[in-house]
Amino acid sequence: MTLHMWWLFIGAVFLLCGTPGPNMLHVMTRSVSFGVRRSIAAMAGCLTALVLVLAASAAGVSALLAAWPRVFDALRYVGVAYLVFLGIKAWRGAGAPIDVGADTLPTTLSKSRLYRGGFVIGISNPKLLLFAAAFLPQFVDRASPQGPQFAILVATFAVVESFWYGIYAAGGQTLARYLTRPVLRRAFDRATGAIFVGFGLALLRVRS
Repeated sequence: MTLHMWWLFIGAVFLLCGTPGPNMLHVMTRSVSFGVRRSIAAMAGCLTALVLVLAASAAGVSALLAAWPRVFDALRYVGVAYLVFLGIKAWRGAGAPIDVGADTLPTTLSKSRLYRGGFVIGISNPKLLLFAAAFLPQFVDRASPQGPQFAILVATFAVVESFWYGIYAAGGQTLARYLTRPVLRRAFDRATGAIFVGFGLALLRVRS
């Protein structure tokens, strides 16, 4: 892989990761509710899932999904169910004002739960696996050892993704200052709930 191809990959991934999706929306809503520092656990969960999915794709797991469509369907349905669950939960729990000055994590939602929530969001999207299988090889020099090249691409993807997590988390914390009023928080929660459900329905339409 040449330096030129690597920079092309960075540009493409920068635009891809910056596009709002389930991971970014999840990080932003966690930041709104718990602040940037507390949302790091959710970011870590999303990023762990992303790296695992990209690594699995590079290892050829995508061939398994192509050979066994039911595996793809199982992952897809898990992802749909979880996204819709989050959407309904946000919609029904709408309206609670935010204490912007709070800096402690509620005892009902530990860091491990925040991490697991982010991980499930990321790992249950099989579309990422199939996309990575078609996207990553385009930047690999077949005449050179492929393992190190894939490692560089996955690491680059993770760094760019982390950058955007920080941007969305910071945006969520800023947004939280305007959501201290219950009526505005209710509108925000219902909007994000509807978007989560929308992502879930979109994922349901994905076909292997």
